[in-house]
Amino acid sequence: MTLDRYTCLETVRRLDDYLDRELSAAETIEVERHLQTCEGCLGRFKFEGAVLDELRMKLRRVPIPETLVARLRERLSSRA
Repeated sequence: MTLDRYTCLETVRRLDDYLDRELSAAETIEVERHLQTCEGCLGRFKFEGAVLDELRMKLRRVPIPETLVARLRERLSSRA
């Protein structure tokens, strides 16, 4: 089976947005369809997903300074 390199390129370009759930429904379907048929892109997707999962897990263990929390709350309330 010959892979369409442009399809692979477009899929790889959209992986970050796909992982962040920022694609449209149509784009999401296209990325998922490609991942079902392309081992190379699926491997990259799994790797990037694992990196994000690890980063999220580590960030949950980092304490957030109370001064930062206060500043964020202040800015958010001023925008509301």
